[in-house]
Amino acid sequence: MSQPNVTEEKTTERQAGLTDIDLTGYDQIEVLGAREHNLKNIDVVIPRNKLVVVTGISGSGKSSLAFDTIYAEGQRRYMESFSAYARSFIGDMERPDVDKINGLSPVISIEQKTTSKNPRSTVGTTTEIYDFLRLLYARAGEAYSYVTGRKMERQSQDQIIDTILGQYEGQKITLLAPIIRSRKGHYRELFVQIAKTGYTKVRVDGVVQDIVPKMQLDRYKIHDIEIVIDRLVPKTEDRYRLSQSIQTAMKQGKGAMQMLDADGKLVYFSQNLMDPESGISYDEPSPNSFSFNSPYGACPVCNGLGVIEEITEESVIPDKSLSISRGAIAPLGEYRELWIFKEIEAILKKYKLNLTTPVVKFPDDLLHALMYGTEEEATVPSKKYVGEDYYSFKFEGIVNFLKRQQENSTDKIQEWLKDFMVIKSCPECHGARLKKESLFFKIDEKNISELARMDISELTAWFNGVEDRMTNRQNVIGKEILKEIRKRIGFLLDIGLDYLTLDRPLRTLSGGEAQRIRLATQIGTQLVGVLYIMDEPSIGLHQRDNVKLIDSLKNLRDLGNTVLVVEHDKDMMLESDFILDIGPGAGRHGGQVVNQGTPNEFLKNEYAGVAGSSTTADYLSGRRAIEVPKERRKGNGKFLVIKNATGHNLKNVTLRLPLGRMVTITGVSGSGKSSLIHETLFPILNRHFFRSKREPLPFKTVEGLEHLDKVIEVDQSPIGRTPRSNPATYTGMFSEIRTLFAELPEAKIRGYKPGRFSFNVKGGRCEDCEGAGMKKIEMEFLPDVHVMCETCKGKRFNRETLEVRFKGKSIADVLDMTVEQALDFFASQPKILRKVTTLNDVGLGYITLGQHATTLSGGEAQRVKLAEELSKKDTGKTLYILDEPTTGLHFQDISHLLDVLNKLADKGNTVLIIEHNLDVIKVSDHLIDLGPEGGNKGGNIIAEGTPEKVADVKGSYTGKFLKMELAG
Repeated sequence: MSQPNVTEEKTTERQAGLTDIDLTGYDQIEVLGAREHNLKNIDVVIPRNKLVVVTGISGSGKSSLAFDTIYAEGQRRYMESFSAYARSFIGDMERPDVDKINGLSPVISIEQKTTSKNPRSTVGTTTEIYDFLRLLYARAGEAYSYVTGRKMERQSQDQIIDTILGQYEGQKITLLAPIIRSRKGHYRELFVQIAKTGYTKVRVDGVVQDIVPKMQLDRYKIHDIEIVIDRLVPKTEDRYRLSQSIQTAMKQGKGAMQMLDADGKLVYFSQNLMDPESGISYDEPSPNSFSFNSPYGACPVCNGLGVIEEITEESVIPDKSLSISRGAIAPLGEYRELWIFKEIEAILKKYKLNLTTPVVKFPDDLLHALMYGTEEEATVPSKKYVGEDYYSFKFEGIVNFLKRQQENSTDKIQEWLKDFMVIKSCPECHGARLKKESLFFKIDEKNISELARMDISELTAWFNGVEDRMTNRQNVIGKEILKEIRKRIGFLLDIGLDYLTLDRPLRTLSGGEAQRIRLATQIGTQLVGVLYIMDEPSIGLHQRDNVKLIDSLKNLRDLGNTVLVVEHDKDMMLESDFILDIGPGAGRHGGQVVNQGTPNEFLKNEYAGVAGSSTTADYLSGRRAIEVPKERRKGNGKFLVIKNATGHNLKNVTLRLPLGRMVTITGVSGSGKSSLIHETLFPILNRHFFRSKREPLPFKTVEGLEHLDKVIEVDQSPIGRTPRSNPATYTGMFSEIRTLFAELPEAKIRGYKPGRFSFNVKGGRCEDCEGAGMKKIEMEFLPDVHVMCETCKGKRFNRETLEVRFKGKSIADVLDMTVEQALDFFASQPKILRKVTTLNDVGLGYITLGQHATTLSGGEAQRVKLAEELSKKDTGKTLYILDEPTTGLHFQDISHLLDVLNKLADKGNTVLIIEHNLDVIKVSDHLIDLGPEGGNKGGNIIAEGTPEKVADVKGSYTGKFLKMELAG
């Protein structure tokens, strides 16, 4: 479409934001004939330069439209603009299954799944705030000595001459050039080289001596060596000689020199940063000096990670009540005929103990010898010749042995050793990640690590008025840098992430937090005319902070961008400019537009599209709702109590968890919910029930463990990372199905075992595609093409395997069934039916049993896990922990989920949920609200009790919004 003629008046209107037609010539994005995944050849019109929400129940096709169609086509068009030569290196994108898309702008996708797992990626590096801090400290930081604490000095040659003439005139002095500082070696060649350059004397370890032929030192001792450059009595008239000698000393000493006065006292001078008292000097700082990802700045002990993996006595001997023969030393296991047990037995014999003595009875010196070795010789007696020794040895120690294995062993052994590793804060940098010198560069008495450990709100306060606390020179250098830092900090404040710290690793953030950080970075770019596509940015955000997020998205829109958000949040929908509802069902029952329009039009639900009303509109308007239960569960009267938890920002918190109820942990983002539950409670229980090595955050005592028999954490991590993983394999249903097929008469006649019906092993699978069902054809500079395997036609199995049928269906037909279809098909198979029923109960009736794990959303993966746990026989004493299970769920799906969770709680189990969603909060039996704010201002339990009780607590943000929800 050509650019329409625009009058001067319309140009003025556009500049004033009164019209939506932009530089593309389109006022809307037209998607025609979208058929990707489950989309049913739909036509969609999305207004440009608006905040548009795409909603619908889970699996309805929202992401297929937003990401797999619109974003994929935008990305493909961008890649197509490259030359064929460039595309041969970077690859091409597949064309999405759509007829045409008009009015498409450059597209930027901000998803949750791209969270970095790299421990070196932090909030500071991602937002670039830390990069600007590095630049600020490199150019404007003031150096201090880590020995004396004195400010480091740089001295020019003239200043050094003036100091010597002013303080030492008329005294006998010796000028020295330091060339070796605290290093081992014999230095024979070095002395020859010094003599060749014309110098006759050196000062070695504080003693001045002549250089003699074949001169050398003890190679195993640490030495200091300086060249004697000149001996003189400084006088003003001899300034030239002094100047020449100092210049020579500086050249030989690489910018540093020393001077011996008449009393033999050593004085230091340097053109670099130097402590005049101790003589230590620092290299000239650069931004890399403050980077924990660079060898110039990283702590040498932990390599810039801030933590080290250590083998400790506790990890090697977890249970001291056991004897060595019963397996007290975990890496060795129970007694076997091995040389190491013979050696340990010989050491124990000296203490009149044996291998059956419990370790708790060992004296400390014996325990230390077993762990870290001993210099004393011990002997192993000979079995063949009684009274004679077989061999003598010095015991290396279990810990030392394991460390040696760690340094040079196979990947398999490295993996095995991880069981005995404990992660500890680095003893050198104490978690600061940087080398010692870098931490002694300061601005306003703060080093860069101290700033990185502040939360964003604290950091904002520190930067306010920092110019008044800086020198004029620092202000001139830092003016532009401070401006950039403040701008980026402002973006993080605007989207409600004021509780994060710059040194927080990106992998510890929730999907929503990581997404909002990237959103803050995008707002900072100030791009115009872009189509932004986001995947549930409100995840992990309290209602209080939701307003800030919506304002940020509106700011992006007001700059002249189109913002397309896949979202279920009620506030986001009502604040948007346009809502598009995909449905009516999930999977093959979805993929159509059921409602669209502005929020007011949408709520009326009068869209004349697909038959049936929009459930989204019904929930938004209040025509349907998740009801508050008439009566709350009382529980079993027992409690799990954790006293005095102090990890991260927790302020001596005592958690009293009532058992046998549905309990929800609430609080604003960063208030300490994850610290209390995921990093304190769960590791305590995991260690108690399953002997996990993961250390919980600090706490004093735990009571009530005897009231539980196991703990299960159901998170949103994928159920598998390859297409070979699927719901049937994850839940264990596929093993039962394979067994069923192997028991069929036809299979028995042919001698087929259950392995015959696996697409992962040779035998029954199609060998042409190795059980994948598809073959990849590489197309050089065009995108790789996946074509159906011609041999098996996508069935994954060979013909002989497919000939075995149950109720007329082959194993491939069973994998293609939806969960709903499988309910009827396996009605007579109790073991399989139990697993299929639970998948249906959690609202996953639309997925197929063999659906690739990589195509499941986080919410779907979590519900598959939940179904797998539900299908197990429970004891009624289980604690289930769920972290924001409503992620990716529509109102209708939340209703299904709550039915499942209520079933678990009704059986006497305890269901513990971390959640912001008010529909879940209002139906819970008991709430524990943390706060009042995030970061350092949080970490307290400010309210607990029934939802009605918490709603009346003043000072609780959750209570404030809950009161409005309960009032309807």
